Amino acid sequence: MITAVGHADLTSTTWDLVQAELRERMQGLPPDATVLVRPGAGLPLVFGRVVHEVGQRLVVLLPERGDAFADAPFHDRQAHRELLALAEQIRMLPFDPLDRDACVSADERLVSGCSRLLAVWDGSPSSGQDATAHMVAYARARGIAVEVVWPAGAAREPAGHTASLCVAGHRR
Repeated sequence: MITAVGHADLTSTTWDLVQAELRERMQGLPPDATVLVRPGAGLPLVFGRVVHEVGQRLVVLLPERGDAFADAPFHDRQAHRELLALAEQIRMLPFDPLDRDACVSADERLVSGCSRLLAVWDGSPSSGQDATAHMVAYARARGIAVEVVWPAGAAREPAGHTASLCVAGHRR
């Protein structure tokens, strides 16, 4: 299984670069490769679209609370629905997408169940809002292959540009 985590505060140009690189990496995989994502706008949706486009198997992990996305912003609810439509399989996972600690714990479970992690990461250390570095270290400590996806020309938005809820784009 493969999953992806990464910064959510990418510039629009960077999202295009990341999508192209993810597509290239996914096209080189065996046809039975399985990708695991949690629902949300940003990286989960971009990655889910790429996986579907190249014909790989997409599995979406959902929070067990059925109403977990009721209070999420509209674009996140749309992303959630689109990922469910693209998924070949849905798995339930106990976490609250509005609780940052629960999100990090869910991401750790997501990563620990995979053999490969694609990290959309500029190499910066973990901060209070962005735990990408933590997830990379977590994967490496468990012997999970980590591939950094940071194309030439990639950039992040200025600080404070995005919200910190993990449901709003996998804020890792």
